[in-house]
Amino acid sequence: MYDDLKDKRVVVTGAASGIGLATARRFSKESCRVVILDRDQEALNQAQSEHSNFAGGLRADVSSPDEVEAAFEEIDHIMGGIDILVSNAGISVRKPFADIDYDQWSQVMRVNLDGMYLCSKAAIDRMKTQRSGVILFTASTSGLGANPLYADYSASKAALINLAKTIAVEYAPWLRVNAICPGYVLTPMQKAEYTAEMFAEVNATIPMRRHADPEELAAVFAFLASSEASYITGGTIVADGGESLVTGGLYEPIED
Repeated sequence: MYDDLKDKRVVVTGAASGIGLATARRFSKESCRVVILDRDQEALNQAQSEHSNFAGGLRADVSSPDEVEAAFEEIDHIMGGIDILVSNAGISVRKPFADIDYDQWSQVMRVNLDGMYLCSKAAIDRMKTQRSGVILFTASTSGLGANPLYADYSASKAALINLAKTIAVEYAPWLRVNAICPGYVLTPMQKAEYTAEMFAEVNATIPMRRHADPEELAAVFAFLASSEASYITGGTIVADGGESLVTGGLYEPIED
């Protein structure tokens, strides 16, 4: 637990499930005031009903400038500002590059990149009055290298990593910005795209031999938001069980 996080005002986007929900729960356990955002009203309602200690839950599509502006105005009413933004909302569609039409490409970019821009800009507009804040982006190891069948997703995450670096430089020393790059995480989005056989095949290539739990990523967000990480900014923090260290996806454990 991080004592300095107590009473911090936290906003988590894409927070009705997966990494976002786990992260919102973790900050709530740290005694933060937490507002969750998601575009899925049904999932948002369920998350709120199961976690009544959240300060609020707002339906918003992060790719819409108007909806983001309205959401942050409501956040002002609920919490009077923001100290920590976890910009997490994202989508992916598994398709070969040749089958990605422009509508899909645009949708992925609007959510995964434009949404991060819109939310971070709204947060910074509020943080600059207090001259302090933390912004954490959910990027991906897909933004660090080629990921077949996810050209649009990988491109959006690569751009996001550089966006984090640029904002970090522009707004230091009072604002810290970092990009967290998960590998494979056992989220509803992942479960919807993969069969049991695909999970087994992927896990065989990861030195840790498994997907991450969302709670493990939530712990990374909490650390980076705390004063324990006060000298970390502009970073690209990889949490992938060692997967990106293995050349060509080949891994054979050493047996004792």
